[in-house]
Amino acid sequence: MATLLPESFTQRMQAQLGNEFEAFQQSLSDAAVSSVRINTTKFSGSVNDNQVPWSKTGFYLEERPFYTLDPFLHAGVYYVQEASSMFLEQAFQQLSNEPVKVLDLCGAPGGKSTHIASLLPENSLLVSNEVIRSRAVILSENLKKWGNPSVVVTNNDPKDFASFKGFFDVIVVDAPCSGEGLFRRDENAITEWSPENTQHCAQRQQRILADVWPALKPGGILIYSTCTYNPGENEENLKWLNEFADVENISLPVKAEWGVTETEAAGLSGYRFYPHKTKGEGFFMAVVRKLDGETARIPRKIKGTAFTTASRNEKALIENWLSSDEMELLNLNGTLLSFPGRYTAELTWLQQSLRIVHAGIKTGELKKKEVLPAHELALSPILNRGKFPEIELSLDEAIRFLHRDDIRPEAKERGWHLLTYRDVPLGWAKNLGNRFNSNYPKEWRIRMDITEYLAGKLDEEKAKFPIR
Repeated sequence: MATLLPESFTQRMQAQLGNEFEAFQQSLSDAAVSSVRINTTKFSGSVNDNQVPWSKTGFYLEERPFYTLDPFLHAGVYYVQEASSMFLEQAFQQLSNEPVKVLDLCGAPGGKSTHIASLLPENSLLVSNEVIRSRAVILSENLKKWGNPSVVVTNNDPKDFASFKGFFDVIVVDAPCSGEGLFRRDENAITEWSPENTQHCAQRQQRILADVWPALKPGGILIYSTCTYNPGENEENLKWLNEFADVENISLPVKAEWGVTETEAAGLSGYRFYPHKTKGEGFFMAVVRKLDGETARIPRKIKGTAFTTASRNEKALIENWLSSDEMELLNLNGTLLSFPGRYTAELTWLQQSLRIVHAGIKTGELKKKEVLPAHELALSPILNRGKFPEIELSLDEAIRFLHRDDIRPEAKERGWHLLTYRDVPLGWAKNLGNRFNSNYPKEWRIRMDITEYLAGKLDEEKAKFPIR
């Protein structure tokens, strides 16, 4: 791997690391580390005793599992996330327990957004954005699987948030970068790298920060991160930010045994992760507080909202479906959504200027005089599990269900059943008497050929699932 590195990158890293360069270069030839982060609303135990030091819910794995066939992955029990990026948790631990509104500006594919959703103080709101439409769909899918109702996913350019002056308490910018920190796990990152591209990335990062800055309230927190080693995209951008805006530094507690390298630029702290010193890939993060700016004023009356409050009859159709009485039931063209009642005004305001991909938890589809339960509801902790009969599936049955194959579990009652695997909800199936109909989303199904697994050539032990 080391011999394939671009010469100009090697020269810069030699100057940057000095006598540490040889160890760094060797680390790029080592196998990339596998790690996952668990969803504590669905699983309360430990994966193993090899915890990521800076994350309470992150765990290293001895080897990369066969994730695709693990029902727990599809159920949102855990997220496959690079360990260094879990350092975000240390920034959120600096918050008080007061509710906050958070924007994850560059959210796809969803690692940091699902992490934020787990870290938010109670009664908070997360807006997770992705500018590329196809990636916004992936982001939405991963957040739906995670199951937090206090989430809005948008598909917008950073400049579109400038009109929401002072609206957010926290903005996370995991900026698009030159990707140097991914060199040992992604050969494309090496082939696409060039000095010109790093300069382009630095300029784009500054534009992104400038565009979104008005949306951060006075006293609000900016968390800036990249997955690159390049100072031009890291410390130099901190210097630029210090000149561009009135900010103060927020330092994070770092234990020496973590191996994190602390840096400084214009009085602002940065935290670097190098693979020869930390167990993870390359990563950089900094946290600052905004000292000036405007505070948001949400308009009292907003015309033309797409979201309407569900009628009394519509609410009666899903009586006792939800475990929380803090949800407001909304109707979006015949789709019923559960969204935190305290934030419906904010949602209405956001949809005036932003393209909303999803909001809250899709609860059901209105069909004549009944409601078909939505798949997303099955995966959310707001579901009242006592409302529906449940069927526990074996591993084989669970994989067939996720593959959208026919399954015929035993059930006496007709109607909708909640299907579970090891007591974790996977989705819905309707017992029609002679067969079961599944409403598992076609676009989410396992696409690989599962013949070998079903023939017994790949069992749970060989697959090395994280939670066994």
